Amino acid sequence: MSRNLDITAIILAGGRGSRMGGVDKGLIELNGKPLIEHVISAVAPQVETLIINANRNLNAYAAFGYPVISDSMEDYQGPLAGFLAAMDAVKSSDMITVPCDGPLLADDLVGRLSKARMRDNADIAVAHDGNRLQPVYALIPLRLQASLQAYLDGGDRKIDLWYAQHRVAYADFSDVPSTFVNVNTPEERDRLQGGDAA
Repeated sequence: MSRNLDITAIILAGGRGSRMGGVDKGLIELNGKPLIEHVISAVAPQVETLIINANRNLNAYAAFGYPVISDSMEDYQGPLAGFLAAMDAVKSSDMITVPCDGPLLADDLVGRLSKARMRDNADIAVAHDGNRLQPVYALIPLRLQASLQAYLDGGDRKIDLWYAQHRVAYADFSDVPSTFVNVNTPEERDRLQGGDAA
């Protein structure tokens, strides 16, 4: 596994957790560790720096030893608000986004996204599981910050519509669809207990 030196990983932990009854998903335990710890273990070796985007329990997230940033937009405006907050904090030329509730992250996620973007001479690379796009698993250049700010200022929140304004490459993860298993409900967490996310 190679470390991508000019890419910062952003772990998105800023949601409401509405399908979890309002519980902060990143801090829910799976196999004895918070979900976000599984994500950190997988993505941190792939990048030079890592930032956590959270809007609650900031001290709990800071305890993992990485910078924690909150959305500048109020009222939980979705993943793009987390993207924008990260762009204000990131010093590298690119960032990779991953959710806090995906504990089975591929150990070559960053490499695959980077290769896909280079292959297609694209602006953004997004993961595809063979059936559908996985839009919060993406490689995004910081030079698109003004574009994202303008899009959000216009009232839009849909990730795919913002991506459509730019040249997008799709990275094939059809051989490892488990990368995108996420925990949205207590039942999904229970099904993963004792499994691969040890």
